[in-house]
Amino acid sequence: MTVTRLGNDGQASWEAAARLLDEYRQHYGANPAPEVVAAWLREQVEAARARVYLAGDADGICTVAVVPAALTLRTAWLVRDLYVRPAARRRGLARALLEAVADEARASGAHRLSLQSESANVRAIELYATCGFTALTEVTVMDNVL
Repeated sequence: MTVTRLGNDGQASWEAAARLLDEYRQHYGANPAPEVVAAWLREQVEAARARVYLAGDADGICTVAVVPAALTLRTAWLVRDLYVRPAARRRGLARALLEAVADEARASGAHRLSLQSESANVRAIELYATCGFTALTEVTVMDNVL
């Protein structure tokens, strides 16, 4: 299973990533916006606010934010979006994406790799558990939509 990190690897990869991210957004009810998604994605990567990984023939995508972790003077990596096209599911793409991200985070000296999931997304939660993630009962996730 091939996992690549989006960067200076050609326009085709950027276009594939933007299409897949737009498909992911539509999966969760957002309106199609391929041009806006492409511009947003490039801005996030170029500003070093996000890292983007593609799996297979651009059938899976994972976006990651790398943020400072002041207590450890290291970084925390946050999986923000993980999506595999429905036709490509159950083939190990999500697992390959998570393993590639974890490997790179570990190699960079990150303190932790975190993610969050909707409680009803049982299949995803089961996958995350088999990849070493554990639920943190002592943490409260709060949100303030601006």
